[in-house]
Amino acid sequence: MTALRVVVAEDSAVLRDGLVHLLADRGHRVVAAVGDGDALRRAVAEHRPDVTVVDIRMPPTHTDEGLRAAVALRAGEPRPAVLVFSQYVEPRYATRLLATGAEGVGYLLKDRVADVGEFVAALGRVAGGGTVLDPEVVDGLLGAPRRDDPLAGLTPREQEVLRLMAEGRSNVAIAATMHFSVGAVEKHVTNIFAKLGLPPSEVDHRRVLAVLRHLRA
Repeated sequence: MTALRVVVAEDSAVLRDGLVHLLADRGHRVVAAVGDGDALRRAVAEHRPDVTVVDIRMPPTHTDEGLRAAVALRAGEPRPAVLVFSQYVEPRYATRLLATGAEGVGYLLKDRVADVGEFVAALGRVAGGGTVLDPEVVDGLLGAPRRDDPLAGLTPREQEVLRLMAEGRSNVAIAATMHFSVGAVEKHVTNIFAKLGLPPSEVDHRRVLAVLRHLRA
């Protein structure tokens, strides 16, 4: 993986230090490590990192300062890649972040990241414009389908394919997870695009749009 320039925003000094050393050990450069939302905004403006790792709850109120800072940053140009790394499953926070666009966005749970390699790989995917969501976050966003929900027309297999797409999986990875052929997954993906009214476009990325429909339903 290409070395990344990273800003880390984490109010716990122990975790912040741990992330800095973890990323440095794998060849990445942490250009700033901060502990609050204001410092995060300044660091991103100054360093223009490839990706930013952000905790949701930071001083002074420890509610959603980190998230609000991330949303504000992504409202500007260029729009930075952000990986939220939190111990809380907060669907409303994920929805607010994804409302800024799904490209270059991730939301992982601290308690569920057991493999450092997977975390670093997820960081790389987000930096490259991908979308990476923890399965528990996806489950929280899904909820029960409504009668007017366009996703209600998807078959159970198509819903599972879309769920895996929302986790940032490629067609090859989805095929391996569901024990299907890649061709079968591609057919499901085509059906999903058709049912969600997403025609081929040279401007919009249909995969990202499908994930957004899935998460906002």
